[in-house]
Amino acid sequence: MTLGGPAGSAHTARLSVVWSRMNPFAFLLLPLCLAAASADAIEVDGRIDPAEWQGARHITDFVLVQPMTGSPATLRTEAWILATPQGLAVAFRNQQPPEVPRSMQRTRRDQGGQLDRVNFMVDFDGDGRTGYDFMVTVAGGISDEVITSERNFNTDWDGHWHHAVSQDEQAWSVEMLIPWHVAPMARPADGKRTLGVYFDRVVGSTGERFGWPDISFQNPRFLSEFTRIEVPLYEQALLAVTPYAVAVEDIAQGATSFDAGADVFWKPNGQFQLSGTLNPDFGQVESDDLVVNFGAVETFFGDKRPFFTENQGLFDLPFGAGNSRLLYTRRIGGTTDDRQGAGDVQAAIKLNGSLGQVRYGLLAAAEADEVGRDFFALRATRDFGVQDLGGMVTRVDSPFRDRRATVYAVDHLWTPGAAWNIRSVLVASSVEQAGERTDDSGLQLRVDQALGNGWRQQAWFLHSGDQLQLNDIGFLDRNNFNYLRYELARRRSDPPSGSAYASHDWRGAASLRRNDQGLRITEAVALQRFSERRDGGNEFFDVAVFTPGNDDLITRGNGAVAVPAKLSMFWERSRPQRGRWSWYGSLRSAGEGLDGPDALSLDVFLQPTLHLSDSLLVQAGVGVQHNPDWLLWRGADRLASYRADQLRLSGSLQWQIGSRQELRVKLETIALDASLRQAWVVGAGGEPVGVATPTGTSDFSLANLGFQVRYRYELAPLSDLYVVYGRGGLDNEDSNRSLADLLGDASSLDDSQQILVKLSYRFAN
Repeated sequence: MTLGGPAGSAHTARLSVVWSRMNPFAFLLLPLCLAAASADAIEVDGRIDPAEWQGARHITDFVLVQPMTGSPATLRTEAWILATPQGLAVAFRNQQPPEVPRSMQRTRRDQGGQLDRVNFMVDFDGDGRTGYDFMVTVAGGISDEVITSERNFNTDWDGHWHHAVSQDEQAWSVEMLIPWHVAPMARPADGKRTLGVYFDRVVGSTGERFGWPDISFQNPRFLSEFTRIEVPLYEQALLAVTPYAVAVEDIAQGATSFDAGADVFWKPNGQFQLSGTLNPDFGQVESDDLVVNFGAVETFFGDKRPFFTENQGLFDLPFGAGNSRLLYTRRIGGTTDDRQGAGDVQAAIKLNGSLGQVRYGLLAAAEADEVGRDFFALRATRDFGVQDLGGMVTRVDSPFRDRRATVYAVDHLWTPGAAWNIRSVLVASSVEQAGERTDDSGLQLRVDQALGNGWRQQAWFLHSGDQLQLNDIGFLDRNNFNYLRYELARRRSDPPSGSAYASHDWRGAASLRRNDQGLRITEAVALQRFSERRDGGNEFFDVAVFTPGNDDLITRGNGAVAVPAKLSMFWERSRPQRGRWSWYGSLRSAGEGLDGPDALSLDVFLQPTLHLSDSLLVQAGVGVQHNPDWLLWRGADRLASYRADQLRLSGSLQWQIGSRQELRVKLETIALDASLRQAWVVGAGGEPVGVATPTGTSDFSLANLGFQVRYRYELAPLSDLYVVYGRGGLDNEDSNRSLADLLGDASSLDDSQQILVKLSYRFAN
């Protein structure tokens, strides 16, 4: 089906573009603007004029996809889609009479929550590889995400697109215009572009989701199930330059510093785009959550630097469990090889494009100084219909460590039928350090099958060799690992009419774990249930039982430790706004120390949110944890069991001041007190042997603080002024202290304290 006509057609001429904010520096790019501008103009005002949308595809048969019953939507929802020279135009009209409350809370970009909203998702190449989600709330808030691996959504990316919302008593409407330069797109051979599209609408007060077509991201296959439509082939050129300047007053160090850099984005056509950065912003205006991590696996953090999030979906190749992946851009500019701070990224460049049916990407980045590293990544994919093949090569040169690490990967997707989804990834690493070379490999295979009547099954096998090394530029939670898991699941969307639940998604799984030397780590069985509730909230619980086995990570290479059976239980519940309040709560209990299930920990967290107005909310969080049997590594082959108590307090204020200003205040503090119960050494066969308290093993306590006040003024799309005050610190002591004393001390911590002003402005045609 073809949507939209050629440039200059009657329906396109009736549309007019109105820029809500004029760029005062546009004259600098006037020649480019004149060359790229179309004679037609598009008005995006939220008011759906039938004359404007003449010739568009009109969609009215939305169905209930959350809960996933497939029955007709309970509130009439309509959508339009129209290809124009200026971009892909999309509109929604959503019936919502006064008796169905509207969630008018204003949100910052990419903020989640149970809100009245619409989503338009599009795969510009129609091959099921990469999709983009454009979300607009009834209050005008937006979010944009990249979709990879069928149903993996990443909000780090911020695109430049247009939207508007209007309301009346019975309904509210949204119009969007998504420029063709927003993403790389292959050039089709027949002069027509095939898109994959999906539309949905969420009702905040009930949690219902109406979608078209009848698919769900809760299923193993989602992105590849988008409806294919054919549109005329339009292309747009884009040149955007975003310089930035930062001034920092370091109060703690008594120093002032200035920095500057720029991001450049050039897309001459749909098949090629280049982005570059000089001295990129390392996300100074963002603050990571506080984490106390004594484990053997590092904490994963997302990346908010514009250069590293722009069109990064092609490089997103998962391998391993959790957040594991082959390219983890936080490594670039991360902790230096001498562990003396963050790396200074001098410059980076990224190419994305297509040659025929082959999509490719190239990323290169260089850090400064003698501890600087050079990073490279090359990615290519080719769609063959039911077969999809990709390859990736990464390399990191680390002169300070005399180390060169190269990783090769081949990934394959096979969809032999509508019910099947089979993904495999083969990786190999080759590391040369100080004249020695180490090679190893890994394999991942995941098979999903829909069985009908709500049933589905999944088999997953993972092998990562003992010497497989991906963390120079990737993120792998562990190597030396073999993992086999089978899961059987069923979705029930027909609870009784009087039930508080709208649907249940049950999952049962069994798994086994071994390392590459055949050491038994554990076997496990787990039962999970995710439930959608009729009040618009959701509920989740998980129970897992682990057999006795061995922990081969805790001593960091100093021998495996025999551990008893373990038990883990988790429950969480969220409820959307009712009146002025919404809330989230969770409860976790686990026996994971040497006493196993006989010494269960308890962790309770409650986070209420007070909505003072549609633009102002205050959120507080309180977490209390008691762990009677906390097992920690104390160096070499030494371990210690502690009785630990932890208190976590958090608070935030979010104020959306008009349409361009935002004030955020964020406070987090952690107090931890741990009393030594028993010291251990790893004995024969990995059995822990109790010993007298050795030097360096004692009671300890810590206090941690993170505080930030951030003001943002949006000068123009993707152009901002930030003023940020930040303060934080960490205090460790080898003694017991009450949690109240620790919290009191945390409030005075000021190891770091600074005021930052950042200005960035995007000049674009």
